Amino acid sequence: MTVKEARQDIISSTGKIYDESEAANIADLLLENISGLSKTDLILQKDFLLSENQEIHLTDAKLRLLNHEPIQYIINEAWFYGLQFYVDKNVLIPRPETEELIESIISNIKFPIDSLKILDIGTGSGCIPIALKRKLRKAEVWSCDISEKALAVAKRNANALGAEINFLHLDFLNEKETANLPSFDIIVSNPPYVPERDKTTMHSNVLNYEPRTALFVPDNDALIFYKFIAAFAKKHLNKNGSIFLEIHEDYGNAVKDLFLNEGFPSVEIKKDMQEKQRIVTAKSE
Repeated sequence: MTVKEARQDIISSTGKIYDESEAANIADLLLENISGLSKTDLILQKDFLLSENQEIHLTDAKLRLLNHEPIQYIINEAWFYGLQFYVDKNVLIPRPETEELIESIISNIKFPIDSLKILDIGTGSGCIPIALKRKLRKAEVWSCDISEKALAVAKRNANALGAEINFLHLDFLNEKETANLPSFDIIVSNPPYVPERDKTTMHSNVLNYEPRTALFVPDNDALIFYKFIAAFAKKHLNKNGSIFLEIHEDYGNAVKDLFLNEGFPSVEIKKDMQEKQRIVTAKSE
C-alpha cells in the first residue's frame, strides 16, 4: 500500500466520525508517525510503499480511531505553543485555547523575570509550566498535580524540552498539603471545571479516553477549584501578583464574582478566539 492509498483509506474510514478536513489532518498525523516522512514528503513521495509492519500498525491505528480514540493518544504526541509534547491516557490533550492563557501571562508580566516565581496548579502533561519556562527562562516555575502518573508524563516532557520545573505531588483541595508552599508572583491553572451533567453532551473521544479527574467537578460545587485557588492566593500571592485561570464558558461571571467577593480588587474576563468566555484574571493589591 502506498502512502497515498493509505491516506485515502484513513479519510474514508473515519469520515463518519470526523469532517473531511479533520479526517485529512488525522491521516497526515498518523502517516507521518508510521512512515517517518514529513507532511511535505508525504506529498512528494505519494507512491512510497509502506512496509508490512507499517501496514499492521496502520490497521491497528484505524481500529482505535474508529473506536473514537484521539489521534494524539494513538501517536503519543500533541503540539502546544510550538512545542511537541508526549501525551497518553493519563493526561488531558493540550488545547489551542490554553495557549491564550500563556499569552495572557507573558503580555502582563511586570516583575523582573529573574525574580519571578510562578505556580501552575494541575500540571497534566506539563504544557503550561513548560511553555512558560521556555519563554521565561530566568523565572522559577513550580507545578503540582494529584496524579503521580500525570506528573511522570510532565517530568518526561520537561526533560525532553529542557525546562527545569519544580514538580510537586499533592492534592490542591487539601489545605494541609498546600499550607507550606511559598508565595508566588503568578498563579496559573486550567483546573477541572466541567460539571458532571455535561457528560451527556460530550464527544466520545473525550468522555471515553481523557482522564475524568482532570475534567469533571460535582454539579453542586462546580467552582470548587476556583474557591480553593482564591483561598490559597489570599495567603500565597505576593503583592501586585496575578492569577490566570481557564474557565468553563458558562461560569465566567460566577468565577469573577467569587474573586471579587474574596477581596481581589481587579478581576477581568477574557474571551477566546471563538468569542467564548475563557480566561479570568485577578490581581492582588
